[in-house]
Amino acid sequence: MRLRRRRLRGEKPKAEVDMTSLIDLTFLLLVTFIVTLPALEQGISIILPEAKNLPEPPTKDRKANTVTIDERGIIYLNDKPMEIAELERRLTALAAEDPEVPVLVRGDERLTYGVVMEVVKVVYKCNIRRMALITVEK
Repeated sequence: MRLRRRRLRGEKPKAEVDMTSLIDLTFLLLVTFIVTLPALEQGISIILPEAKNLPEPPTKDRKANTVTIDERGIIYLNDKPMEIAELERRLTALAAEDPEVPVLVRGDERLTYGVVMEVVKVVYKCNIRRMALITVEK
């Protein structure tokens, strides 16, 4: 009876969509991405040293190769462990392909200065022009 009265008056039935569940789902996905993104960005867990006024790393249009040195002094190139001689061979090959290949050096702050500088010397020896030492902002 009620429907007939609405139709007689010219009113149309209104369709409504409950957005509450869609908003909850969107919020859940957003939180998931915020939590997992830092874990995806850093493959090897190290504590980076702090610094002020950081310039942008040299990674504008291409993916940078990352050299990481963990607290035990193990060297990784793009999350693959290797010795210093193997690192030098790989970086020389990368520089031969593209002299502008960016290399980011991430060293654990608990390392001695000499360990990190040994890796930096290898990067310079391989004629890589775009290199940056990665730190966290103070």
